Amino acid sequence: MKSILAAAAFLALAAPAQAQGRPSTKAMTCGQARNLIEQRGAIVLSTGPDLYDRYVSREGLCYTGTYARPAWAPTRDNPQCAIGYYCSANPPMFRH
Repeated sequence: MKSILAAAAFLALAAPAQAQGRPSTKAMTCGQARNLIEQRGAIVLSTGPDLYDRYVSREGLCYTGTYARPAWAPTRDNPQCAIGYYCSANPPMFRH
């Protein structure tokens, strides 16, 4: 019985932490979103309900075998803010 009560108490304390979620670009200005990515180097941001991605400040922060691509996201003051980069498994296409 004590173990059940301890588990219930643990879950009650852990629930608020799960509800906090990730930072949302829609709650930031374009400049704030860019600065956050630049400061952190890489961060997962929400861009809408149930939408999120990992954004990076430069290609060197992408995982091996992935490539940095320009990323745009909606912010409080700009519906298409150039916030940094996202990492893609598809290599860049070069035009001749």
